[in-house]
Amino acid sequence: MPVKIDFKKTMKEFYQPKPKEVVLVDVPEIQFLMIDGMGSPGDSKEYQDALAVLYPIAFKTKFLSKAKGKDYVVPPLEGLWWADNMNDFTEGNRDRWKWTMMIMQPGWVTQDMINEAISITKKKKPELSELLPKLRLEKYKEGKAAQIMHIGPYSEEGPTVQKVHDFIQKKGGKFDGKNQKHHEIYLSDPRKANPVTMKTVIRQPFK
Repeated sequence: MPVKIDFKKTMKEFYQPKPKEVVLVDVPEIQFLMIDGMGSPGDSKEYQDALAVLYPIAFKTKFLSKAKGKDYVVPPLEGLWWADNMNDFTEGNRDRWKWTMMIMQPGWVTQDMINEAISITKKKKPELSELLPKLRLEKYKEGKAAQIMHIGPYSEEGPTVQKVHDFIQKKGGKFDGKNQKHHEIYLSDPRKANPVTMKTVIRQPFK
């Protein structure tokens, strides 16, 4: 049996920051299974559709990898968030929010493996056929970033995000919100977790 790798533990620096304390990290290039969209995460069909294709392919790819002798825990859902007019983002005009939802993929996962996972899923779930082509495997490098663990519901992230922004300002850093996108890592399943104890990594890259 292959050893099952949990990237939340092997890459703890990036997935397990302490709550209440903003830390500086240098995030290396990592590859992700990605899908883009626009609209509120709560009531946007595009957002729900994105998750409906992202998860099956992520899990199918994991099983293909396991069959080749490399097993791992499917990493958590992550999201990049921005808006063409950043006032829409800060003022909560959620229907204008843009996003990339993504799940980290180990370095040994190839486009061929993703293609195979898509092909298998298309046969088993033909209703996803139109959505599957929107997925892509892409490398993403954030570099220097500030991050913190937010504990609590998504709706109460505001003060935590502000704490990160204040930290960056004290460091003399800058970000425009579009080239350096707001990044969240969802360590808790909102369908099962108590909102009070949900864990979300809040990360903001900056120059």
